[in-house]
Amino acid sequence: MIPVQAEIRSIAYYLPENYLGNAELAQCFSNWTEEKIVSKLGIERRPIASLEETAVDMAVKAAENLFETGCCEPEEIDFLLFCTQSPDYFLPTSACLIHERLGLPKSCGALDFNLGCSGYIYGLSLAKGIIETGAARKVLFITSETYSKYINREDRASRPLFGDGASATLISGIPVDTETRIGPFVFGTDGSGADLLIVPAGGHRIPKTAETALELPDGKGNIRSKEQLKMHGPGIFSFAIDRVPPLVEELLDKSGKKREEIGCYIFHQANKYMLDRLQELCHLDELNYFNNMLQRGNTVSSSIPIAIVDAWRSGMLQPNQLTMLIGFGVGLSWGGTLIQLPADFVV
Repeated sequence: MIPVQAEIRSIAYYLPENYLGNAELAQCFSNWTEEKIVSKLGIERRPIASLEETAVDMAVKAAENLFETGCCEPEEIDFLLFCTQSPDYFLPTSACLIHERLGLPKSCGALDFNLGCSGYIYGLSLAKGIIETGAARKVLFITSETYSKYINREDRASRPLFGDGASATLISGIPVDTETRIGPFVFGTDGSGADLLIVPAGGHRIPKTAETALELPDGKGNIRSKEQLKMHGPGIFSFAIDRVPPLVEELLDKSGKKREEIGCYIFHQANKYMLDRLQELCHLDELNYFNNMLQRGNTVSSSIPIAIVDAWRSGMLQPNQLTMLIGFGVGLSWGGTLIQLPADFVV
């Protein structure tokens, strides 16, 4: 078997047609103005899935957008990875549903994994391992989230922040050369912070009941039920400030690179205030650091691949340029890696 290494060949994304703008939010929350939302969160509007639109629906559309670029045909895919925290069903596996709708070969493997804001980093590591061990040649890696379906309309902590979106990435095996195209990786987990971002009820630990469906004030100006998303914003912020700077340092040390050798930095697009603070703490003020959520919002596991495409289209991200990807959030979970996109990368 000829040794191969994994390389990202193409990325496409899909955003729902419906958008939630700041004017509507300002009408709902008296202490939020349109200007305040933009200045703090860096978001003007966020895409929201329709009532009938699921994460699987969006995943299929993102993959169809990828195939329309001409990067490959569905019959060439021999493994499908799907990252989501908003599956259509507890079972069967959503990846199997996507596999059928895309018409992928029956010889193709397919699996889901449940991870949020660091999910894209973890998925790249899985794809790299599958390809470089010879288990597959072309991996279709999809992320898709509909967090809006978990959020109460009167939750001012979460509703202005999150958008829905999906991405599709083609990762292929290429002959080994002197430049690693994906990697190295650094990971971390702290399950003690699981309750900082959680949907408490609806699983087997706390099944749905009439009581869990009650929508109640939390004493901080938000209303939600136990079946809806609960986010402790200050706790998540403290976690990111504590964990991300050491993550960047560890990844630089592991790769043997200096900050100035990294051509572009793309972090999980959490919110503008957090990204600005992390740029300062990670000493990246004079470097290419992507921060643009205006029309996106926080799309969870899809935020990094969407940002890669947007950075490529803007010219900030160049072919064969070392790019650092950093994911962090729900879990608590974090991870980072370096990538290089080829000159014939397709978006």
